Amino acid sequence: MQFENKVAMITGAASGMGLLSAQKLAEEGAKVVLTDVNADAVAVAADAIRGNGGDAIGIPVDVRDYGQVEAAATAALEKFGRIDLLLNCAGGAEGRMLKCGLPFHEMPIEVIDWGLDVNLKGVVYCCRAVLGTMIQQKSGVIINLGSVTGIQGDGYGAVNYSAAKSGIIGLTKSIALCGAPHGVRCCCVSPGPVLTRPGMANMKTRLGRAAEPIEVVNLILYLCSDKAAFITGTNYLIDGGRTIGGMD
Repeated sequence: MQFENKVAMITGAASGMGLLSAQKLAEEGAKVVLTDVNADAVAVAADAIRGNGGDAIGIPVDVRDYGQVEAAATAALEKFGRIDLLLNCAGGAEGRMLKCGLPFHEMPIEVIDWGLDVNLKGVVYCCRAVLGTMIQQKSGVIINLGSVTGIQGDGYGAVNYSAAKSGIIGLTKSIALCGAPHGVRCCCVSPGPVLTRPGMANMKTRLGRAAEPIEVVNLILYLCSDKAAFITGTNYLIDGGRTIGGMD
């Protein structure tokens, strides 16, 4: 129960690694605040955690709207009195999420805006909403979910996604600098292909497979834990060697 009495706020928590992170944190004793743009799904996810004996609330949040982000942070504080962990898991490549298969130079501006707003601005908003509380507490951990695309780049349908994920690495360093004098840490986890959807299975890695979601979540939970108390400001690739070089 390494997260007993800790309060964790997770974005994108109705599915994928956000949901799995929330479930595992709850199993380890954390009180979890699940947020997601899908109101029905996030309510079901929180109900399921409570049904398994965990302490959870689900809040519909569109991370593109700072008012909604701030309201969720306020609700977490009103319910639990503190926020110890923030996991920024909400996001996705705009071309895939909005079913727009056009190359970057033909992509509608509204699709580009969606990608930047969700994948970068939303993370900035969430960090802004909780950092002051963590500084007052003199403790806290923020984990930002990056991507190998932020290291490699992408020349077709995920140009914005790549730019946003690169920006998150810089954001992580900056938040770490802001938080360090106050005992607040910030790290970035950048996965390669993960089996949260079937298409990932065909992406090449040096280890010859995509990651199981729990492998990424285990790294996230390690960085959240006291075992990682001397780690901040760094980006952790978990990509099966995909970014080593020489991949076709």
